[in-house]
Amino acid sequence: MSSLKRILSVFCIVVSISVSAQVVAKSWKQIISSSDEKWFASDEATQIAENVLLYQRNIGGWPKNIQMQAPLSATDQQKLIDLKSSPKDCTIDNGATCQEMLLLSKVYKQNPDVRYKNAFLKGLDYLLAAQYDNGGWPQFYPLIKGYYTHITYNDDAMVNVLELFRELKNKSNVYLITPSPEIVEKVNVAFNKGIDCILKTQYKQNGQLTAWCAQHDENTLLPAKARAYELPSLSGKESAQIALLLMSIDNPNKAIINAVEGAIRWFEKTKITGVKIETVIDDVTKKKNKVVVSSPNLEEPLWARFMDLDTNVPFFCDRDGIKKATLAEIGFERRNGYAWYTNEPKEVLKMYSKWKNKIAAISLKNGVKNSVTKDENYFVVDQKGTGDFKTIQEAINASRAFPYERITILVKNGIYKEKVKIHSWNPKITLLGESREGTIITYDDYFNKIGLGRNSTFYTYTMLVEGNDFIGKNLTVQNTSGEVGQAVALNVNADRAMFTNCSFLGNQDTLYTSGEGTKNYFSNCYVEGTTDFIFGDATALFDNCEIYSKKDSYITAASTPQDAAFGYVFKNCKLTAAEGVSQVYLGRPWRIYAKTVFINCEMAKHIRSEGWENWSKPEAEKTAFYAEYNCTGAGYQPHKRVIWSHQLTKKESEKYTPEAVLGIEFTHQIQSFK
Repeated sequence: MSSLKRILSVFCIVVSISVSAQVVAKSWKQIISSSDEKWFASDEATQIAENVLLYQRNIGGWPKNIQMQAPLSATDQQKLIDLKSSPKDCTIDNGATCQEMLLLSKVYKQNPDVRYKNAFLKGLDYLLAAQYDNGGWPQFYPLIKGYYTHITYNDDAMVNVLELFRELKNKSNVYLITPSPEIVEKVNVAFNKGIDCILKTQYKQNGQLTAWCAQHDENTLLPAKARAYELPSLSGKESAQIALLLMSIDNPNKAIINAVEGAIRWFEKTKITGVKIETVIDDVTKKKNKVVVSSPNLEEPLWARFMDLDTNVPFFCDRDGIKKATLAEIGFERRNGYAWYTNEPKEVLKMYSKWKNKIAAISLKNGVKNSVTKDENYFVVDQKGTGDFKTIQEAINASRAFPYERITILVKNGIYKEKVKIHSWNPKITLLGESREGTIITYDDYFNKIGLGRNSTFYTYTMLVEGNDFIGKNLTVQNTSGEVGQAVALNVNADRAMFTNCSFLGNQDTLYTSGEGTKNYFSNCYVEGTTDFIFGDATALFDNCEIYSKKDSYITAASTPQDAAFGYVFKNCKLTAAEGVSQVYLGRPWRIYAKTVFINCEMAKHIRSEGWENWSKPEAEKTAFYAEYNCTGAGYQPHKRVIWSHQLTKKESEKYTPEAVLGIEFTHQIQSFK
């Protein structure tokens, strides 16, 4: 070989090694994200595509966290060939499968080798097969026991699949390998199912749409736990990419629009300003350490990776799974080995204005009122004029009749003197007060003031709920007429009505639960009154409530229908009284089949030893059912109770579960809104 040829040969080898080293030095993600079409026609790209073919299993999927560009020895290649028939480790986690398909598509455009096309289509078959019937995807397929079976939004796994499907069904030419029309239709169906799953898993707080957890249970669709430090929560990171996916849909329906609007409100509500994350050298270990530092002038917000499902408060976890309030409280390894904050939602907020304009243009083109400029499922009431309405009734009257989705009415602090009626055609209303102490609905009607004859009591309400599936939270409802006879504060004549953290104030007949066969739930509520101040024929469960007697009289006056399995059930409640009150009965029968049970309640000394009274209805002693179990306090004197009442055994008390008293459907609804 001549000297010149030898020099040129060495030069070519050096250049080849240099180029190869440059490619290998890049991450797998950087390589597939490249827009340099010429490079995808190169020998280096072709060699990487050959590696991708080797890593693909016969089932169609790929394992994760593989640097596909790394050279493979003959031994490595044989090992991969031997693994072909094993479906183990095939996944969509960390971009796996979707990334490999993208590279094959880019290389195929420059080098249309049918093997690349077949591998791509086999990957597509794998993704279609891996989808659950509910539209979600597990982390691994075939399924692996454990949290891997959850619907996986973590690290944008499911979003990556849906984005791939979106481009294929829209024929956008992002992927140059074109499936058959039959497969494209399957992709379209799978995409729509995936979006439906996203809509169904969006978490609600008080009936208001918020964000998503990194993973959701594949059966209940509720937020689920993954690793020990990945507790059920709302995710600032994963939710951002989900929202961007929804915003990318060309002709979104109302449900998708509402989902985006809900996510936007949540991102605005949960953004953290004035801080940044820095990496410093720890004084003790001399290692790099992440810390949160104040930065008042920093305009770019951050979001926590994990936020409490009900309060949105950020939290952090070590491998022991114990929540901590700050990043500094968890150990060095997890503090620095995990991404606890993100700025990804800023892209959602940045895109929001453009997205609204797109929706407005679509609405205008279709001759439809712009549904984005005003969310018809969310109203604000503020008597100071800063909301949508000044009175609660105006907001209720403006609500859609028989809506498909829940309507939330946020009531700002203030004293609202008005008679409020939630009509029967207004189901799925959430009345959300700004605070229990500050949001007060008040009126002063009473029996003689109404003057409509013997049934005047039923017109005295301050608030009347007739719409099913009502939720009241953080409210005070009061009747201020004083001790002038019957005067109702709250009248509930609706099924599946739920009240949380509310106060009901009055004297005689404060709380009326009406409607034969209806079921109500009261949690962490305060009810006060004088005589029969909890009365009616509905089935109602009072959980962890305070029942306050203002004078010597009767607490309950149930009129339970004869065929009803349950009437009033008080669990874990406190029975308290005003000073000087010492002769209060637990209840008396408004109708002779009354049913009232107290379980695990604390009874102060104002409760009479006999407990119950028959209201001059001796026949009620045989037909009514009054019972107690495992109560405490000076007012609990089981051996002195009237002989026709009951002390339940442990086994008998166990039938008073929320599911039994309220029904499984209502109980699940309660759990989803807690």
